[in-house]
Amino acid sequence: MLTIILAILGLIFGISLIIFSSLEAVKHSAILAAALGISPLVIGVTLVSIGTDISEIFNSIISCSLGHGDIDVGDSVGSDLTQLTLVFGLLPLITGAFWVHRKDIVILGACEVLSLIVIFSIVEKGYITRLNAIMMVGSLGIYIWLIYNANKESILERVGMIEKIEAPKSKKFHLLIAIIAFGAVTLAAFMIVESIIVLSSLLNIHEYIISFFIVAVGTSLPELAVDINALRLKHHEIAIGDIIGSCIVDSTLSIGIGQVLFPQDITAALAVPTVLYTLIASFIVFITIVARGKVDKKAGIFFISIYAMSYFFLFTFWLGF
Repeated sequence: MLTIILAILGLIFGISLIIFSSLEAVKHSAILAAALGISPLVIGVTLVSIGTDISEIFNSIISCSLGHGDIDVGDSVGSDLTQLTLVFGLLPLITGAFWVHRKDIVILGACEVLSLIVIFSIVEKGYITRLNAIMMVGSLGIYIWLIYNANKESILERVGMIEKIEAPKSKKFHLLIAIIAFGAVTLAAFMIVESIIVLSSLLNIHEYIISFFIVAVGTSLPELAVDINALRLKHHEIAIGDIIGSCIVDSTLSIGIGQVLFPQDITAALAVPTVLYTLIASFIVFITIVARGKVDKKAGIFFISIYAMSYFFLFTFWLGF
């Protein structure tokens, strides 16, 4: 019993640490890059694309290096579902309704659905080869180009914010903080993976399920915090671009980077149905947003219900299997 409690506490602390340290790592890296004269546009595109996905990326690397590819896939796919349904659903309930540009949603949504189709076709085989993983990571470049062209306004707005950054401390200070923060992210990812392994063994629950339903919610909190702030400042495009952009990163770089370095088999029986459910849920979310042209409380409740239904359908499948 004590071991279970310690593992749960380790998981909670690991998720909390990875959220805080990943945000600090990105912030100080951006300040340092700006101070070194790196193009604000490059920094802006990077922040929009991977800024809030550092946690999933490091979880991917650590879990695959320890031989647990199911944790990598579970966290990345679970983050996709959580962000597109739960996070998207909570936003209008917290900040009120907001309008969207249908063209942007169509382009970004198509990228996300396409990336999930690729994941489904790969996971269905039960393993991810290094070549598959390289193609997944490499495809992010194409998606970033599409994201930039579809979401140029919000990216340029963030670039303008970056151009105003003046490093309050020396470059060495921000470099040191960034290194410490990335070190903390690595430690937190290791704690999360080890806690999942222990809990999976003691509770006889597959590590994929813990990653998909619990860790994914924790690693999606940075997106929720960033998007709430963006919407309150009336930066609707930044919020939309961050949510869908983060999902695209999760479906390419986050899930693939660990597999590039340490290819792993996918053993979870739930892997295929969860990817399929996430794919269908994504399609429904995008169709709903495009058809209505806005995300209001009704849409928010509908999206949250789609997330809640995943527990019923997927656990029913798991118990039946």
